[in-house]
Amino acid sequence: MDIGVRLRMFTWFADVSGAVAVSRMGPEEIERARARRLSHNVVTSQVFGPMPRGVFVSDRVAETDLGPRPVRLYRPLTARALPVVVNFHGGGGTLGNLDQSDWLCAHVASRVGALVVSVDYRLAPEHPYPAGREDGYAAVTWAAREAEALGARPDRLAVMGDSAGGNLAAVVCLLAREAGPAIDAQVLLYPTLDLTFSRPSVERFADGPVLTRADMEVFRSHYLGCDGDPTDPLCSPLFAPDLGELPPALVVTAALDPLHDDGVDYARRLGEAGVPVRHTDHARAVHGFLSFPGVCRASAAALDDVCAELTARLA
Repeated sequence: MDIGVRLRMFTWFADVSGAVAVSRMGPEEIERARARRLSHNVVTSQVFGPMPRGVFVSDRVAETDLGPRPVRLYRPLTARALPVVVNFHGGGGTLGNLDQSDWLCAHVASRVGALVVSVDYRLAPEHPYPAGREDGYAAVTWAAREAEALGARPDRLAVMGDSAGGNLAAVVCLLAREAGPAIDAQVLLYPTLDLTFSRPSVERFADGPVLTRADMEVFRSHYLGCDGDPTDPLCSPLFAPDLGELPPALVVTAALDPLHDDGVDYARRLGEAGVPVRHTDHARAVHGFLSFPGVCRASAAALDDVCAELTARLA
């Protein structure tokens, strides 16, 4: 597998340290992983990427229809009314926090000229399905409702997410198609879209790198809990019978990823349903590559695509 020396070293370290291997984590390890915070300095920027200048980052509590939910706002230093991009971090619905999306969200805010709202949604196993989905939709409706108060435009709204966050972004679009608000674009980064794990790439990359089938099965068990059905379209959007009239989409996939075929098939089905869709596939990239741009060269090209798509759709 030709993934480059720096990325190979990073994936080796992640594997031996168990940093991302949820299949090796008990409840205490999961809690510790969630609690890790990323400090931005010269050393961490070599892996997780440098933050852009000219972006103001602040944490606040969003008073959503479901109650208070922590969010992080990324605002470029401009006086004009901004479009809104709501982001959902990855982590299998079990791990992850707002810090891991800092690089992506800050660069999108800077380059697109957007207010990015990153959502700290509830995580499993303490809060299994449909908690994350409900938080995601509630956060989007809050962002649309409060856009003007936040100095943003309520008529320009996009959603974005990576991995499990890509699942939430896709599901929110399905919900919003029926009940609003109007969403202008969806950006799905190596998304999880079929929780039956029945697509060929799941077996092709069952042992990784980075994400393994064993990890995926633990994530699924935590996320679905007792009530989730992996064939429910609001768990697995690839099972939705109709994908028509959804927002224009950018789907980004990594060729060396067990979730590769989820994104490929979803992009194809969106196109067949008449949805404007752009699909970019990165040949030497692994799952989660936008989370460690310092060691994966594909991250820069993928960020270019994300920013170009959002700029065009939110103009």
